[in-house]
Amino acid sequence: MFENQPKGLYALALANTGERFGYYTMLAVFALFLRENFGLAPGTAGAIYSTFLALVYFLPLFGGMMADKFGYGKMVTIGILIMFAGYLVLSIPLGGDTVAMVGMIAALLLISFGTGLFKGNLQVMVGNLYDEARFSTSRDSGFSIFYMAINIGALFAPTAAVKIMEWAETSLGYSHADAYHFAFAVACASLILSIAIYYGFRSTFRHVESDKKKDAAAATAAEEAKEDPKDTKERVIALCLVFAVVIFFWMAFHQNGLTLTYFANEFVTPTATGAASMPFDVLNLVLCIIIVYALFSLFQGKTVKTKSIAGVIILLCLGALGYQYTAAQGTEVALAAPIFQQFNPSFVVALTPVSLAIFGWLAAKGKEPSAPRKIAYGMLVAGAAYLIMVAGSIGLLSPDAQAAAADADKTFASPNLLIGTYLVLTFGELLLSPMGISFVSKVAPAKLKGTMMGGWFVATALGNFLVSVGGFLWGSLPLWVVWTVFIVLCLLSAAFMFAVMKRLEKVC
Repeated sequence: MFENQPKGLYALALANTGERFGYYTMLAVFALFLRENFGLAPGTAGAIYSTFLALVYFLPLFGGMMADKFGYGKMVTIGILIMFAGYLVLSIPLGGDTVAMVGMIAALLLISFGTGLFKGNLQVMVGNLYDEARFSTSRDSGFSIFYMAINIGALFAPTAAVKIMEWAETSLGYSHADAYHFAFAVACASLILSIAIYYGFRSTFRHVESDKKKDAAAATAAEEAKEDPKDTKERVIALCLVFAVVIFFWMAFHQNGLTLTYFANEFVTPTATGAASMPFDVLNLVLCIIIVYALFSLFQGKTVKTKSIAGVIILLCLGALGYQYTAAQGTEVALAAPIFQQFNPSFVVALTPVSLAIFGWLAAKGKEPSAPRKIAYGMLVAGAAYLIMVAGSIGLLSPDAQAAAADADKTFASPNLLIGTYLVLTFGELLLSPMGISFVSKVAPAKLKGTMMGGWFVATALGNFLVSVGGFLWGSLPLWVVWTVFIVLCLLSAAFMFAVMKRLEKVC
């Protein structure tokens, strides 16, 4: 998994981890903040939430265009500075009036624009590391590692958001609404870490920054000269077809911050006791992740020393989990809705080596699916995740009925319903997201790399904008109807993907 990877991958991945930690800390509580701080209806809060997500993923198109002219490194640095300004404004408690709303919107615009300069261009730089022949066969695994690093940041974000809000309320005496701003301030600190990592290890990837326009032109001139206009057209068309499909994946997937968070807040049993509470302690998730990686070292290690160390680590982690289990007995834990968002990134980090091992085994047999085929499978898996929600929501009240019901008449679901849904969604994500980014970096014409990576984010942006559909469905409709909408969209998208598969695989 980690063999034959360029050193620059780890530096860029860690820089991205810092930025994503701050972003997901903010995002974990943002939808709830909109409803509590401004008193917004679910649909209105969902519209603001999804519009922000759309801008975050749409503006990399322009960030890519600018980087194609002025260099990726410059845009990444400027992007971090602009994001910092946005998070700084968002972290100031301004209340819930019109001035506060204007300030929040200004902050969201700064964060969106800064992310547009940072996110896509950093990933183009990662892709450029694999243009060297010695690393070309490691591109897919490299992007999987990069994607895993993103989720390491996201793993700790919900806990950070919840804990710092609790600290602001209990130790500093802030109201619950004002405590949200402390979660937003975490992003400022994380960006300082991100820029420190970027410049501290810049020597490992500086050759792919293309900071000067003339350097970028010289580096790609030979490659561009070889490109056939007809082939370029086919590549762009293939990428656009993929972009059209992933719109609906992200529409379904990013319900994790909207309707699935609403569900956690309104329909999941508010407390957990004993063993049932253990998944909500991020330490236990980290211990499980360490065990997964140690098991790979135990069975794949090439020396007795490596295997022995792995065995010791597994025993220590199991012992720690045993202690945690004993301590959890008889202890009741309140389940804050944002904490459920830690499960998706924890599953990504834990399952990435499993995914790579499976596809490595298939590749050795000459049976590994192409990147477009993996994307189509990912859509089917996402539909299966919402099928779980349909089954678990039968018998529950509608959101409006739940809000109006007396405490004794409310209906609740087990937290395991959401945990299981996030697990299956993660399988779909691992099939689609890192493979899609790798596909773009491989297929995009040399002179359009930044723009095409921006196109991937535009598709993500459109999907995120459509996330608001879930917010508007949240009300009088039965829950199973809400989830069925996403199932249908995922199945239709998968069917379209399989219909154009030959054309997509032709350019791989």
